[in-house]
Amino acid sequence: MPRNGKPTRDRILDNAQRLTLDKGFAATSVDEVIAASNSSKGAFFHHFPSKSDLGRALLTRYAEADVAALVAFMELAEATTEEPGEQVLEFIRLFEEIGDDIIEEQQSSCLYVSFVHDRQLTADGSTHVIEEAIRAWRTRLAQKLVAASLTRPGLTTIDLDALADHVFVTFEGAFILARATADPSAMRSQLRILRELLHALLGQPQPPG
Repeated sequence: MPRNGKPTRDRILDNAQRLTLDKGFAATSVDEVIAASNSSKGAFFHHFPSKSDLGRALLTRYAEADVAALVAFMELAEATTEEPGEQVLEFIRLFEEIGDDIIEEQQSSCLYVSFVHDRQLTADGSTHVIEEAIRAWRTRLAQKLVAASLTRPGLTTIDLDALADHVFVTFEGAFILARATADPSAMRSQLRILRELLHALLGQPQPPG
């Protein structure tokens, strides 16, 4: 029976992600990943023929988890209220509630930030994975904001795609702020401010017609 290589592959990815979040992908060597994952060169190159392949695998796994969190938390928000504007606010509040845990798990950083300036990965198109994840956030949030605008006049003059992007940007900026200031509470506090600003911007829903 063939051996299941998934545990080895996952262990390599886990350690590569930790090292990348700590020092950046460009500064992380294959030898460091092999040593940290207690693997062999043969095992590493069996799963990842090159460092670029490792990078693509890291980005893909991270983006898939990111989009899965988007979907899961939006579904939780949808279960609390039928009003789309309130769903957006609840979506942010749910992330705000676990803000400290997010920072602890991600080591006060985000893999997107570590990869987006990597010239090799940009040149071979690997970073399109990041763009696809951003579009997933934009689409899901903009759909809610468009629906909310039907009963919230304050939204009718706003670029709702840009507003949806602003939610994503706040998440990413909070990672940078938390790391730069060594303040794990930055994620939670920035999401609270975002939620309060959106609440003011949304206003109260008006009766149809």
